[in-house]
Formats: sequence, C-alpha cells, structure tokens
Amino acid sequence: MSDAEAVAGLRDRLVDVGVELVAGEGAQALTLREIARRAGVSHGAPRRYFPTHLELLSAIARRGFAELGERAAGVIRDGTASPREQVAALGRVYLEFALGNPGMYELMFRHDLLESGHLGLRDSSLPLFGVLVDLVGRARPGADARPVAGALWANLHGIAQLWSWGSLQLATGAEDFVPLLRSALDAHLGPEGAL
Repeated sequence: MSDAEAVAGLRDRLVDVGVELVAGEGAQALTLREIARRAGVSHGAPRRYFPTHLELLSAIARRGFAELGERAAGVIRDGTASPREQVAALGRVYLEFALGNPGMYELMFRHDLLESGHLGLRDSSLPLFGVLVDLVGRARPGADARPVAGALWANLHGIAQLWSWGSLQLATGAEDFVPLLRSALDAHLGPEGAL
C-alpha cells in the first residue's frame, strides 16, 4: 500500500467512525479524542489528516449529504411525475431522513458550526436545494422559486424538528407526518390542482 493509499484509508476510517458515532450517540459525541479512540489511533492522529475538528465534522456531514442526495435522486428520477409530485416525494425523503438519522441531520445543517464556506459544505448542500428550487419553479410557474423553496425547506425542517420532539403529534393528533407535508405543500405551492 502506498503512502497516499494509507492516508486515504485512515481519513476514510476516521470519517466512517464519525458517521457511526453520530448515528449512535448524536452530534455532541463527535470529539476528536473519541473518534481517534474508536478508530484505534492516537488522539493526535486525526489532526494529521484533518487539521481542525471542524474539517473532520464537515467530512462526516458530507457523507450525510451524499446519502440524502442519493435518496432524493432515487425519488425524482421518474420523469412522468408532475413537479408537485416530485416536490412531495422529495419532502417525504427529507423528513424520513431527518427522523431516521437525527444526529447526522443535526450535524448537516449546522453550517454555522461547520464553517461551510471554508470547508466545501456548500458544494454538498446547495445542489439539493437547487433541485428543490427547480421543482418549485416548475410547480409554480412565474413565482420567484428561490424564496418559496427556502420557505418550504424551513417548513419541512420545522416539521422534522417538532415531530422528533413529539410536539406535532401532541398538537395535531397526527399519527404520521404525511398530512403535515401535504399542508406545507399547499401553503407554499397552492392547493393541489389549482393552476
């Protein structure tokens, strides 16, 4: 194994351990010391590959964006679905990901923590938002799609957070988030069939 392969292998292992750690214990568990311990390396080893803790956290978050992006691509590839149906499918995937991966989800959207401009997270997160903007633009022709998509995203994020806390179930009596997703779509795209 070459030195470059060894470096790539350890970098990947550190990120793999971080992904496992955030899945099992949440974003607060992602310390350099704990990641190094679980990877079986000295506590200083991660700094050789990730000069700052934020760079390692960003690499872990990029894995989450990659997974969410793959899931999203899987549901919007079908060219026969209407833009609104594709937005609904994307919203469902987003909420399922958020609720199924709470630690990763929390980490991914902490751009303030991860210094996204400096560490490449914009390249990981903005393409998915671009897909939403495109679909919203096609679902609401003539609307300024970027702020509408931003408001819809904020609404989905709020649903995910409040659902994970149990607040929406208590307040609405809903047993799943689908009625809330439909209401969010109606609020931001107009009632279904109203073009």
